[in-house]
Amino acid sequence: MLTIIPSFADELRSRSEQDLAALFRLRPDLLTPVPNDFSALAARANSTPSLVRALDSLNLWQYQIVEAICAISDSFKKSELVAVTSAETTFALEHLWQLGLIYKDGEKYRAPTNLKLLIGDEPAGLGPIFPGKADLSMLTAVPKSSEPVLAKLTWGPPRGQITDIKKPGAAIGWLLENNILIPMDSHTVALPREFGIKLRGGKVHKELSVSPPKLIGKKLSQKQIDLAAIANISTILRWCEELLHNLSDEPPTALRTGGIGVRDLKRIAEHIGVDESCAGFIAELCYLGGLLVIDPDDQILPTSAFDLWLTKDPEERWYSLTVLWLESSRVAGLIGKNSEKSIAPLGPELDRAGVGLVKQSTLKVLLENPEIAPDISSLQSIVKWLNPQRANNDFIEWNIREAEWLGITGQGGISTYGKNLITNQEVLQIESALPKPVDHILIQADNSAVAPGPLTAELAAEMGTLADIESRGGATVYRFSEASVRRGLDHGKTGDQIKTFLTKISKTPMPQPLDYLIADIAKRHGRLRVGQSHSYIRCEDESIVSQILHDKKCEHLRFRKIAPTVLISEFELTEVIGELREFGYLPAAENAGGVLLSQPNLRRAKSRPKPPRIISDFTTPKDSIVLSAVKTVKTGDRSKKITPIVPGTTANETLALINQYIEEQSSLMISYADTNGGVTNRIVAPISISLGTLTARDHVTGELTQFRIPRINGVAPAPAE
Repeated sequence: MLTIIPSFADELRSRSEQDLAALFRLRPDLLTPVPNDFSALAARANSTPSLVRALDSLNLWQYQIVEAICAISDSFKKSELVAVTSAETTFALEHLWQLGLIYKDGEKYRAPTNLKLLIGDEPAGLGPIFPGKADLSMLTAVPKSSEPVLAKLTWGPPRGQITDIKKPGAAIGWLLENNILIPMDSHTVALPREFGIKLRGGKVHKELSVSPPKLIGKKLSQKQIDLAAIANISTILRWCEELLHNLSDEPPTALRTGGIGVRDLKRIAEHIGVDESCAGFIAELCYLGGLLVIDPDDQILPTSAFDLWLTKDPEERWYSLTVLWLESSRVAGLIGKNSEKSIAPLGPELDRAGVGLVKQSTLKVLLENPEIAPDISSLQSIVKWLNPQRANNDFIEWNIREAEWLGITGQGGISTYGKNLITNQEVLQIESALPKPVDHILIQADNSAVAPGPLTAELAAEMGTLADIESRGGATVYRFSEASVRRGLDHGKTGDQIKTFLTKISKTPMPQPLDYLIADIAKRHGRLRVGQSHSYIRCEDESIVSQILHDKKCEHLRFRKIAPTVLISEFELTEVIGELREFGYLPAAENAGGVLLSQPNLRRAKSRPKPPRIISDFTTPKDSIVLSAVKTVKTGDRSKKITPIVPGTTANETLALINQYIEEQSSLMISYADTNGGVTNRIVAPISISLGTLTARDHVTGELTQFRIPRINGVAPAPAE
């Protein structure tokens, strides 16, 4: 007699509305888009992408239970599963059923075929199913010479290589003759699954990881953590500002594949005073926030959004970047890692699926263990238990490092500000904890200046143009040099304007060496001018022209003298200026009319911000969306179950039937043509007819909807629930 196996769709139909709502909450990807009926829901839930997401949500213990399910027969009782696992499996089984990874078949359970394909042919390291009925009693007669072979294959891998299946040797030969091993090909033998489970003592796994390991770490006070974290928050905001101001001053050219090149990243890192991995992370953070962009001319420049960002208070600035980091699928830790080539910041190779899930799990562990700076290996083992499919030791380590840079943690422990961010508190408490910005500096006799605290945004931008940052901390030390003063002059300031600005903001008098340095650079700046020929050099001092022409370092620029005070080159203007400055000259640019050109104070991208697409995990849907989805599926199923095709009716019949249902206050099903010509069956509760339009409450959405009478092709009674 043919046995009919119940389908997953049939089992879903028998579930209560509460159980269906739980399924949608646990697997929110099933809501996009909402399935039309139970058949569509079952097909979606059993699709490989959806099953992969569902498996990603399991911890190690739950995943081991799934492996055990795939290792035993297609249809199994709860007691059979408990026998090969443990008594605690009962609790996991209910969750796996709610998740739709298994479904009920009377008193038994089944797993979808696609789930078994994902787990693989060798679940938990067990071999293939024995073809036919396995005689397990033969294990008692295994000779001692064959026992080492079985010992190697018992806990996996269950396959072994031999030289020739026709000459296997005595130990393996006995096992093959008695069907304890089965040949896979002329050089491979395998231990069947039934014998493997028996040899494992009737269990699928050597040990079930029912609970996560305990976190080991150093005990800290919350005050210690918060002091370190607020310093990190202040620092990361300053780093972002410095990076973006530097890109405005000296915009790098993007690589052909997109991203910042190795040399430019090194220069930016030296300017900010961090290592290249940190500089790459800061660039990625600004990229996520839309504060910088790669322009159509391949220059990497700040956007106008950066100017708006600077006007916000520090708490809002920090939140706008950190909340994007929490969701981002981009892994800044991969920057500089060599695969086939070095991976660049802002490049397309940084996206990794599942990173957001690992990040959330890492922060969840910290949140559940306050005032502890975890040992990294201990934290990694817990996160790997929470996300066995996605967790990666490197990703966890990079997440912790970046959380520290951002101030989510301080000295390794979760900060108050990190807790407030993760738990979606309205006030993060950052504003009150940050030191107040200062509006003055202290110029020293050695051409340096000390800012005794964080400078205001305007002063920080100006000082970043005129001086290089030498050291950071509670106070910032700036260093004035020939290159930094020239940078200020390039931005359109005169020597007198620089002196006036520094005198105004300094609480100490300007020392004579700095006064002389500014005056000397201002006097020499612009004596040598570069234009386009592709480019030319002109200088009233013939000796400088002659010096450049005979300078061996400049030979590759191929200068040609066309007048006593003029040289021309086939290289571009910007390249000639850059090379000459590198060789110790101080050229300035001029236009075709000979007017000295100064760079604008602010260089911004011409294109709009283009932050990278965030491949985020699905978030828990709102209750209203879940309830609407349940209603949609049940209503769609009703519309197909009894009356798959609504019979056509004439216009007069349609009006008469609708009026009848309005009087009886009962629901009906209509066949309705949309604006694209598609026809769908809709179950509605009619309310009124006016001006050729039916006003009715749609059973799917629960909202009042208007239907044009001419588009209603037929009317029929609504199927019973």
